[in-house]
Amino acid sequence: MAHPSMLRTLVARYEELAALGADSVDPKVVRQREDTAYTLCVSTGTRDVRDALRVARQAVAAAGDPAAAPAAAVSGPVPAPAKAAAR
Repeated sequence: MAHPSMLRTLVARYEELAALGADSVDPKVVRQREDTAYTLCVSTGTRDVRDALRVARQAVAAAGDPAAAPAAAVSGPVPAPAKAAAR
């Protein structure tokens, strides 16, 4: 599994992109969100971004990052990932 500091950065990035809107029409934002979701999944050994976020938050919290628990508690629902375009 990835280092907790990397996981913390990935979670923050995904949440930042998700806050821009799940239905963003900007292809750059959509691609960045998809890429970040993919990296989170690979980094946590999961296949679903919701599972990846949960695992990443647990790993960051277990590493002793006091900021991890409040962020996970208030982040709210995670929008479903957009279907990945064929690469």
